[in-house]
Amino acid sequence: RHVQLIAIGGTIGTGLFLGAGQSIHLAGPAILIAYLVTGLVCFLLMRALGELLLSDLHTHSYIDFIKQYLGDKTGFVAGWTYWVCWITIAMAEITAAGEYMQFWWPRLPQWLPGLIILILLLGLNSINVSAFGETEFWFAIIKIAAILALIAVGIGMVLFSVKTPVGHASLTNLVSYGGFMPHGIKGLVLSFQMVLFSFIGIEMVGMTASETADPKTVIPKAINDIPVRIILFYVGSLFFLMCMYPWQYFSAAHSPFVQVFTNLGIRSAAAIINFVVLTAAASSCNSALFSTGRMLFSLTYDGKSKFAKRMGTLSTRQVPRNALWFSTLVIGLSVILNLLMPGKVFSLIASVSTTCFIFIWGAIVVAHIKYRRQAGSQAKVKFRMPLFPLSDYFILVFLAFIAVVLCLKFETLIALLVSAVWVVGLYIVKIVSDRIRQRTHD
Repeated sequence: RHVQLIAIGGTIGTGLFLGAGQSIHLAGPAILIAYLVTGLVCFLLMRALGELLLSDLHTHSYIDFIKQYLGDKTGFVAGWTYWVCWITIAMAEITAAGEYMQFWWPRLPQWLPGLIILILLLGLNSINVSAFGETEFWFAIIKIAAILALIAVGIGMVLFSVKTPVGHASLTNLVSYGGFMPHGIKGLVLSFQMVLFSFIGIEMVGMTASETADPKTVIPKAINDIPVRIILFYVGSLFFLMCMYPWQYFSAAHSPFVQVFTNLGIRSAAAIINFVVLTAAASSCNSALFSTGRMLFSLTYDGKSKFAKRMGTLSTRQVPRNALWFSTLVIGLSVILNLLMPGKVFSLIASVSTTCFIFIWGAIVVAHIKYRRQAGSQAKVKFRMPLFPLSDYFILVFLAFIAVVLCLKFETLIALLVSAVWVVGLYIVKIVSDRIRQRTHD
């Protein structure tokens, strides 16, 4: 039950609940196209990852596949970049948590709720792995129930053409305010960055499934269910949201889910939705702590430096406690950022995270291409990537397109440059450290 609910709940996060406001602001109802296209890309990416995972059931981390097919240096860069990716996601989530809490207490400092949530989740993750699984199970239940309830309310409001402060709930709201694509192709293109951020972490579905007793059954099922989840949770919820309330009345800075019910005058429903999006942020932050702690542990395991020896150890409960604490301290930097520049942190962090994941996802796809070329007709995996190699190249073209989109806005261009410097810097660090190690052995 843990794996199934983590797999389902993992596709619903702050990128949808908070980031959708920015996406709708840019693209209008055409945002549905962006979610469908990005969803298709993510499904194909997961098929590539699934085939890799099933090709060797003894290898559970895709970082190991990247290392195997793309070399030690790329594996090293991918591992540390993935750690940083989840660090930035956690930063974005506790930033969002501060914004959600201001719904009830407008004067509450944005940094305070994030700090409290971070401390609570650190304590929880320090207990044992089942505590993480149980928490994620209930977080996922809350998110799924809320999305399904919202869709049901939307269907009812559209069917009965319920009156709202700005008209009536109707399918025509999708085209009545400047058309389906009110800001043209440019608006749609610019929305892809935040839409991609909504899907970040989707690769955890495959990673979680690989730890099960029957990966040959669980991995294909978890991955093949992704299109249904995307259509139901993302496209379905946003479709009815924009039918219930015209898109142009949404604020880019706040959750559209909360705004709809607040503007309809249903304050109690708005408060419930706000609680749901708060748990979604906490859920994602919980996953980030789980991932960063274990990734840092695996990256430093058997290391010779003092830092590596300290990070690469387990507690008596078999939890990488030191790695967890260090990761949490780094995530805590966002608390300081929110103190210094409240209101600007979420977009900045989302941009850096999206940029880093372009590299990670690209490395997975290239590793899959290399694997198929090496295995050739000898590959006996039944869960084959559809339309190989065209599907792999389609993903790479899409990721290149996202990189171009990031160049169109100053803030995202800065994030792209920072991420590029980070990746190049890691390659240099690995080359230098390998040469030093070689000289020491000689």
